[in-house]
Amino acid sequence: MRVVRKARKKSTSGIYHVMYRGVNRQEIFHDNEDKKKFLEILKKYKGKLGLEVYAWCLMNNHVHLLIKEGEEALGTTMKRIGVSYVSFYNEKYQTAGHLFQNRYHSETVENDEYFRTVVRYIHQNPVKAGMVMRVNEWKWSSSAGYYGQPYFPVGLLDQNKALGMFSDDFFIAVEKFKEFNDQTNQDECLEDMPSSRRRLPDEAAKLKMEEILGSTEIAQVKSLRKTERDMILREIKNIDGLSQRQAARILGIPPSLVFKV
Repeated sequence: MRVVRKARKKSTSGIYHVMYRGVNRQEIFHDNEDKKKFLEILKKYKGKLGLEVYAWCLMNNHVHLLIKEGEEALGTTMKRIGVSYVSFYNEKYQTAGHLFQNRYHSETVENDEYFRTVVRYIHQNPVKAGMVMRVNEWKWSSSAGYYGQPYFPVGLLDQNKALGMFSDDFFIAVEKFKEFNDQTNQDECLEDMPSSRRRLPDEAAKLKMEEILGSTEIAQVKSLRKTERDMILREIKNIDGLSQRQAARILGIPPSLVFKV
């Protein structure tokens, strides 16, 4: 039976929060060269199509972007970026097939309040995953650019819109932005999973984990040898409806251990 995809909601502002995720949550970036290549591709199409790029964060198996579409529809641009990166990836690693999970996910960003929230949400991804302590310590996001620190690639970030929401004075705006960007929060933006996949309740998740673990207790996972633990975590990450943070919480381990596998 042919699946009919639901049409994406059109943004009246032209601004979208976009996420690419690896198929089966696999890594899409294995080293710094991969991350640099993705950002170079993004910058290339920014120049060609007049995109505005307000925020980004590259994690090992997914990417968050906050962008304003340019001279063509967002879907066409995202396809160009995705195809270009997959072509690079397949040639480098001598692989074939799909790299990204289904279509990219997106949501519209229609007002200043939510715009600020999305910027913070994107920048705090590596903090909430336990990868770094502070947002500007993660070199693969736009946070450093907002903080006046070196970032890659130069010229990709459009920071005036976000900073202008805090003050007309540039230096005051930067300080107020930092204060906002660093705040501990419970921001929930674009869902990590398609809406058709429901999040498993903890009890149901535990039962699924126990099937994988066999005679090993959930409480024992954190004490296993790294090779054995990683093998188990890879299987657990494929449980349908289970988020990585939820898995880490149930297993009593740092989210970074789940994320890195």
